[in-house]
Amino acid sequence: MVVLAASICTKAGKAVISRQFRDMTRARIESLLASFPKVIPTGTQHTSVETADVRYVYQPLEDLYIILITNKASNILQDIETLHLFARVVSDMCRSADQREILKNAFELLEAFDEIVSLGYREPVNFMQVRNFLEMESHEEKIQEIIARNKEAEAKEELKRRAKQLEMQRREQQRRAAAGGPSGGSYLGGGVTGYSPVPQRYDAPPTPIRTASPAPSSLRAPAFKGSGMKLGSKKNKQSELLDALGGEALLSEDMSVPSTPSAVTPEPTLPKDERGSLPVVTPESVHAVVRETINLELVRDGGLNSMELKGDLNLQITDASLARVKLTLAEPTTTFGPELQFKQHPNVGKFAANKERVIALKDPSRGFPVGQSLAVLKWRYAGKDEAYVPLSINCWPTPSNDGTCDVNIEYELENDSVTLHDVVISIPLPPGSYPTVTPSHTGEWTLNSSSHALDWVIGRVDADTRSGTLEFSVGGDDPGAFFPVKVSFVGQGSMAGVHIASVTRVDNGEEVVFSEDASVTVDSYSVV
Repeated sequence: MVVLAASICTKAGKAVISRQFRDMTRARIESLLASFPKVIPTGTQHTSVETADVRYVYQPLEDLYIILITNKASNILQDIETLHLFARVVSDMCRSADQREILKNAFELLEAFDEIVSLGYREPVNFMQVRNFLEMESHEEKIQEIIARNKEAEAKEELKRRAKQLEMQRREQQRRAAAGGPSGGSYLGGGVTGYSPVPQRYDAPPTPIRTASPAPSSLRAPAFKGSGMKLGSKKNKQSELLDALGGEALLSEDMSVPSTPSAVTPEPTLPKDERGSLPVVTPESVHAVVRETINLELVRDGGLNSMELKGDLNLQITDASLARVKLTLAEPTTTFGPELQFKQHPNVGKFAANKERVIALKDPSRGFPVGQSLAVLKWRYAGKDEAYVPLSINCWPTPSNDGTCDVNIEYELENDSVTLHDVVISIPLPPGSYPTVTPSHTGEWTLNSSSHALDWVIGRVDADTRSGTLEFSVGGDDPGAFFPVKVSFVGQGSMAGVHIASVTRVDNGEEVVFSEDASVTVDSYSVV
């Protein structure tokens, strides 16, 4: 097929906008459009008409006509399909099909026309692809801009922290000078009431010992006021940067005074990257840490290929007077049956049948280790029962006739004893396609450029907000391209129902205050 021109004209044949795809003069186009109303047959439902030279394929558009002018040898069926795509683009870009609205969006319409037809030949594109081309948005560019902004913000916060440290050093020097200290009178002049530059050599005050470096984003140091302090008579690049940014620039790492190394006391919590948004638990003298990991593979049509749950309970006692205690476990809300197997530490007694589950040393005269963590109990479940799945995922792709696919995905919390945080459901996308997400959805979504997947992010899933849905449309008609769906989260609680009900002394039965930190992490969680 060869499309000579695509035009929108009035019923009198006056052109509103027109795009020529072949070398044709304006007078020629105006002449063809002016003769168009005269050749339209009356009393018929045909959408094409031929003259001696060209063929008109047209469609009414309220008070206007959208027309494709083609040669007589073109394929009429392809011409009609192309015309429908033109009409759909016009309807999508203009709120109404009147002359004023068409002229208002003339440049955008002409750009869309060029995406559909090039040099007179139809491009292999559908409506969704034309819309994506016109948006001209680069996901990779957006990601790089976000990364650049974050780095800039972090650098500014770090510079503020350095400025505060520098200001503290300057004040310390002035205090020493006022007190007649060792680094005082021979270097500082002008009296303690005026401003005196910091000497080129000085005894740096000891930096306060810190157990962990604070995050740059959590500091809000005051801006460095005045012209700042001068290190010598000549300015280096960093001092120039300090002056240029008006006190927001700070010393770099190589200029900071090294801090005194100190021993860091380990906390009975997960590493920050594993713990995510779980609330911090303040440990008591008797502290129990419950950790579980899950490996799970669901089937897209329903069913479970495999599920493995591993867990352990670590006991940490910091008070020697509380070493001789016993722990009573609460009754689980979910019964895994005989597939859930427990294994105690060799010095810990076994669970008695049909009695409370108690964790205590076999020798009651001994006590648990103090100041170190001891794994007193481990458990494992392996099976294929869907009833124990913590979070069910239903991904439903539906191919459309226009080369796109509508994808509906939903999740639902199945285990009320666990609260999930930082849930990420990653749906792979067909190569070269980008989704259009409906506004009414739970949580947030983003595009993962490294895996070319749509990441659906839900901050918290609990018994009150147990389910959510997401719907999007994307180019492609292969439902298998949206699998495997991968899931990650960090949970608060125990899937196996392992919780401490009470802690009591072995000698007198007195109850002891304790704390418990229970979490679930994902090793592998997918829908295939």
